[in-house]
Amino acid sequence: MKLFEKAGIPGWKALVHGLAAAEWCKMIGRKPWYALWFLFPVVNIFIYAGMVIDMVRSFGKHDFWQSALAVIFAPIPFFQIGMDPKAVYEGPILEREREYHRLHHDALEKNDKLALKKLETEYTFMRKSQVREWSEAIIFAVFAAAFIRMFLIEAYVIPTPSMEGTLKVGDFLFVSKAHYGIRMPMTVIQFPLMHNRLPLNLGESYTKSPSLSYRRLPALESIDHNEPVVFNWPAGDSVVLLPDRSMDIYQMRRQTGGVLPPGMEIIARPIDKKDHYIKRCVGLPGDSLSIRDGQLYINGVAVQNPTHRQFLYQVTPAVNLQRLEEWGVSLSSEVDRKMAGQGYFHLDDAQVEKIKGIGSNISVKRVPQERYPGYVFPNDSKRYGGWTVDDYGPIYIPKKGVTTPLNPDNLPFYKRIITAYEGNQLAVRDGKIFINGQETTSYTFKQDYFWMMGDNRHNSEDSRIWGYVPEDHIVGKPLFIWFSTKNGNIREGINWNRIFKSASSM
Repeated sequence: MKLFEKAGIPGWKALVHGLAAAEWCKMIGRKPWYALWFLFPVVNIFIYAGMVIDMVRSFGKHDFWQSALAVIFAPIPFFQIGMDPKAVYEGPILEREREYHRLHHDALEKNDKLALKKLETEYTFMRKSQVREWSEAIIFAVFAAAFIRMFLIEAYVIPTPSMEGTLKVGDFLFVSKAHYGIRMPMTVIQFPLMHNRLPLNLGESYTKSPSLSYRRLPALESIDHNEPVVFNWPAGDSVVLLPDRSMDIYQMRRQTGGVLPPGMEIIARPIDKKDHYIKRCVGLPGDSLSIRDGQLYINGVAVQNPTHRQFLYQVTPAVNLQRLEEWGVSLSSEVDRKMAGQGYFHLDDAQVEKIKGIGSNISVKRVPQERYPGYVFPNDSKRYGGWTVDDYGPIYIPKKGVTTPLNPDNLPFYKRIITAYEGNQLAVRDGKIFINGQETTSYTFKQDYFWMMGDNRHNSEDSRIWGYVPEDHIVGKPLFIWFSTKNGNIREGINWNRIFKSASSM
């Protein structure tokens, strides 16, 4: 209001939405219709930052830090200018800049050195040091890159073979964050262009507060069966950092008998700062899912399998590893190479047939997966200890608004949904279930859930291990591979045949 009054605009107009934006545009030298840009998500952030800077510059605040503070700490600088009796409105800054550029162009055309010198004297706000020009360019580039990465498109690299051979270790992907609806940021303060960890193990790259609640803009399309999806790892809210990966504390406790190694730091992360995973969405909200001898069934019907679905096989006698690598068999990690030395490989159907074709003496046998009670979701060794990654279910995938009965047998499936994902208090006393202190025999889901699995079925930690993926964890849709290195190592060469290949193939 005070700024408007200093600019000769009735202060009450600052209180009327829409009208205030139009008057703001005129105050800095733009047409009133320019305010319509505020209606476009993401774009409006850049529009706002530019208009804030132009507003303080219209009051003679041209220093670099004055512009920066106007963006970062608004509306405090506006209040200071409005209450400062020495602060005077100098006119629309953009009109003055346009006038300067017109006069400067005319002086250059006429080679009028005296006019050029006079312009430099009169329009001092147009003079910027080389250091400031570079600083502003770098800041804008980082600012633009950070917001494009946050809202529109982000680049990812495949670090593990869980999606072999559809997506290989060393594939670099572009992922659209708009296709399934732009998820608005929940973690407000973070280091630009860093996800959750600073380099050199300097700690987390964000602060947990302040934070915003989950919001998502309308989607361009919905998630379909068998589409690869990037999402935040649901079990990644409480993790410990190992040399080669993050491990959730629940899994580690199951493996260590409930005791964590001494001195191990537990890191708690908000939803949008959990590790990124990419898997194939094989189950949608409301589906019933089961696996029999490695074959996936949805609602009782066997589904089409990905072309490069893989299982673990034992190959005897030893075969030429170079030839296998030429056929796309993954030998990217030390573990893969060690297993290969013992005759074990993760293979798809085509690779199996090629290996059998080497000679009649070659034996290729699929390795049955052993039962480890409590290993697979819902990690209940007593009730579901007989389940494996190859023989699993049936299991229901929760859908928003659907009410399910609750009892001791099915509670393990929904316990984490009720507590961690949907924010309720859960207790079981004397065989009775209490949610937020109230005894209940049913529960209504507040959001949709999805079931994600890797194409490398015997080498993928996915929903079979840690369960459902909530809707608010969905990040985006992989578009295409823009670069690819052999086995994730540029020194081994580039996979030229994979560049610009679709990242969503079956």
